[in-house]
Amino acid sequence: MLAVLTGGTGGAKLIQGLSLETDPAELVIVCNTGDDFVFHGLHISPDLDTTTYTLAGFADTERGWGIKGDTFATLEWIGKYGGESWFKVGDRDLATHLTRTRLLNEGLTLTQATEKIRKALGVRSGILPMSDDKVETRIRTPAGEISFQEYFVKERWSSEVSGVAYAGVAKSRAVPGVVEAIRKARAVIVCPSNPVTSIGPILAVPGVRQALEETPARVIGVSPIIQGAAVTGPADKLMAAMGMEASSFGVAKAYADFLDTFVIAPEDSSQRNRIEALGVETVATAIRMNSLDDKKRSAREVLALV
Repeated sequence: MLAVLTGGTGGAKLIQGLSLETDPAELVIVCNTGDDFVFHGLHISPDLDTTTYTLAGFADTERGWGIKGDTFATLEWIGKYGGESWFKVGDRDLATHLTRTRLLNEGLTLTQATEKIRKALGVRSGILPMSDDKVETRIRTPAGEISFQEYFVKERWSSEVSGVAYAGVAKSRAVPGVVEAIRKARAVIVCPSNPVTSIGPILAVPGVRQALEETPARVIGVSPIIQGAAVTGPADKLMAAMGMEASSFGVAKAYADFLDTFVIAPEDSSQRNRIEALGVETVATAIRMNSLDDKKRSAREVLALV
């Protein structure tokens, strides 16, 4: 069994490759839920959905979110009525949010709702939210504190950021299976996801980081940063706001207490010595995943390290 920690589009790309290069039933995927929020009364879990759609073969890989071929008629009509339409919920995507919200209102946990959705879409891999408790990533800006979705989608990450917090994380608990998967896996893979807002919230859930430090499994990370810039999204900007060096070294340093091997781009080979000085084995190989072949190649590189 392989335990995979993920969030965002970079993680989804590697997960797609892994599902095609190994038995998908071997994967237990732990998803960030710090991005979850309520929109028009619906509980939306962006990273859970992206992972599920990717593994089900329904993901819109060009956009990096949502369902391929989806339409937005409902959202357009919400806008006509004066409602907010900045978060692009597609008509098919809406069915997922309606189902999740109904299941939660019926008393199911987020884990149980995720399991029902996973099975309904024919996904063979295990998918676990990091916690059933509410944990919200909050972005501090000069205008005040806002949710990650407001920052990332509504404001298109244009605001200056002075800090990031994970509201509620101190009182949260990892869902049953998360710590067990990390401890019992033959390897743990940390996807090339934003270290602040995708992987950071998972690591902040009590018990998760300790499990990573103590697991006998090899822990392999893949850098989301190449030559000081995020492959996608605002990871470099958020790292700088948190006082981290926006580089592959900066990511490795953030994970150094549990990381065994770190995969970086050849363009960052000059940072190999700095990373290895942290006690982390370093492998330089092509990690950009612009095509399906790229995703499969990257997955093979990671699986070879396992």
